[in-house]
Amino acid sequence: MTRPALPARTEVAIVGAGPTGLTLAVTLARAGLDFVLLDRQAEGANTSRAAVVHARTLEVLDELDPSGALSAELIGRGVPVTRFRIRDGARVLTAIPFDGLRTAHPYALMVPQYETEAVLLDRLRALGGEVHRPYEVTGLTQDRQGVTLTTATGETLRADRVVGADGMHSVVREAAGIGFTGSSYEESFALADVTRDWAPGPREVSLTFGASGLTVVAPLPGEDGRRYRIVATADRAPAEPELGFVQALLDERAPGQARVTGVLWSSRFHVHHRVADRYRAGRMVLAGDAAHVHSPAGGQGMNTGIQDAHALGRALTNGRLDAYEATRRPVALRVVAFTDRMTRIATTRNPVLRAVRNTALPVLGRVPALRNRLATELAELDYR
Repeated sequence: MTRPALPARTEVAIVGAGPTGLTLAVTLARAGLDFVLLDRQAEGANTSRAAVVHARTLEVLDELDPSGALSAELIGRGVPVTRFRIRDGARVLTAIPFDGLRTAHPYALMVPQYETEAVLLDRLRALGGEVHRPYEVTGLTQDRQGVTLTTATGETLRADRVVGADGMHSVVREAAGIGFTGSSYEESFALADVTRDWAPGPREVSLTFGASGLTVVAPLPGEDGRRYRIVATADRAPAEPELGFVQALLDERAPGQARVTGVLWSSRFHVHHRVADRYRAGRMVLAGDAAHVHSPAGGQGMNTGIQDAHALGRALTNGRLDAYEATRRPVALRVVAFTDRMTRIATTRNPVLRAVRNTALPVLGRVPALRNRLATELAELDYR
């Protein structure tokens, strides 16, 4: 397939066509702003990491398509879940309900990232937009009038502004000279999509504590109701965890709860918790993982990026770009702090702290206001 030629110039160049870049492109397309969306990968070459769309993100999709068709299409591809249960092995410590949230979408939607991207891409194409791929941006030169982007194959694009939606290792952030303050967790994380029998069933997300680490199990869409996403800390996870590794991990942390029958996809990754020192340097702006990364506990990374993109698109449309960082960077700091606390509480190996945690959670979980507060935080409804 012949890749589309780059134009000579544009108002906004968006580097990265993941969920953040696609959402920004849709927002700009609806407003009639000229943009070029570039990605270094061929279509469909991405990997599926994010697997949950929270209530606030579904509200953003409704704003991008007031008819409700955009969110309805994504909901139709996913599994709505109304309970987030925290366990110690098989013992339930507390349950966080989403069905009482004040939103049109009182649930967490379990859906693979590639489905979210497909729905956003369809919406972009319906608005007359497209992704220019594969184009790898390798250089950016900024002056008072704009930015010149150079690709790995020598093409150039002149833009009034550039948005880096190109992930943790952002070329745009590096070119802008923006620091990325934070650190990384010692543990590696194993990630796997599997088929299996799972005693708690497909209508909840389970976060399980254990002396050897944290394990999150969430249902994925599938006709047989036996597909699940597993995210687990592991001292020595293989690069691509296989069935035996995943089964042994679950036998140790949730004994008698699971029988894995197949691994559909898996990987190992290291998690950082970092926030860009600023979101803008002259005509270069950051959004999504280029601006913030954090623990997958709570599944908020992609959601925060989509919300960044929507806010940035409106700021570019309204000419109020200064308000973007003032609004969205505090959100990132709060999400990073929240997920860091969750991860450290969940992964502590101190027996005294584990005992305190496991005693306190059932007590706190019986307070409706606290349950609702945590559900609201996970759903990101405070960030409207």
